[in-house]
Amino acid sequence: MTWASEARGDAVVLNGRGLPDWLAPVARAAETIEPLQLSRFLPPENGSGRQSAVLILFGEGIRGPELLLMERSGSLRSHAGQPSFPGGSLDPEDGDPLGAGPLRAALREAEEETGLDPRGVQPFAVLPRLYIPVSRFVVTPVLGWWREPSPVGAVDPNETARVFTVPVADLTDPANRTTVVHPSGFRGPAFQVESALVWGFTAGVIDRLLHYAGWERPWDREKLSPLDWSS
Repeated sequence: MTWASEARGDAVVLNGRGLPDWLAPVARAAETIEPLQLSRFLPPENGSGRQSAVLILFGEGIRGPELLLMERSGSLRSHAGQPSFPGGSLDPEDGDPLGAGPLRAALREAEEETGLDPRGVQPFAVLPRLYIPVSRFVVTPVLGWWREPSPVGAVDPNETARVFTVPVADLTDPANRTTVVHPSGFRGPAFQVESALVWGFTAGVIDRLLHYAGWERPWDREKLSPLDWSS
């Protein structure tokens, strides 16, 4: 699928051709997954919320398939210090939030936050829009294949503390899985990987992708990790 950008005269393409075989289960899951299969938090029916997008970027590292993540700066007002996918709000020049806008925003934000070269990223699917109540973000997850990897790192320390990749094998390892308990009473899946605790929206999407792609391994859901919100 191709959309033309009236604002900038370029084109954004969703292309599922030429993906590595190991990524096929994710591409198939993206074609059929329903919003409530990803999260119980869906965009408000009245259309309110801040339109945004994240890039869920799959690459192939030394230890096989991996995901690109970043740790947000501790000085940010929203989700400070949390590991997350690269992404952020749509700008007016990104275009239609229901069209190509999320693809442009996901690639633009990933470049601004991690320094990756978007020319080496092949967007191949878009997941249903989700909602983050605490920040009122309406989020479109964009799935990408890192066809031509490029160097990455924290571009602006005021926004990004660090950038790192996580092998899918570590995400599926039951020893790295836990359930976080927020002081508010919220419970959700989490991953203890690369000296980071990945939880919240990011962990929830990863958890569901692993499940519907058939990569999930049985893990102890009663293993709890209380969040210390005072730190």
